Amino acid sequence: MSDYRLDRTAFKAQTAKEAADHATYYKGLTWQERLRIMNYLNSVAYNYPENDPPKMDKTVFSIRTREK
Repeated sequence: MSDYRLDRTAFKAQTAKEAADHATYYKGLTWQERLRIMNYLNSVAYNYPENDPPKMDKTVFSIRTREK
């Protein structure tokens, strides 16, 4: 059998509506805390180290002016 066990103290019982109400939690955070969370979620989603995001390849883009 596995050595892993569910930590039942890490969760709380709540309704589906309460569980889906993320806006109330995030509105209580400062903009710096929200930015830190956003950075972490991006690093997880795009699989890069949290404090070392990939650099943009600027050779792919070119600057042009619009014709009037």
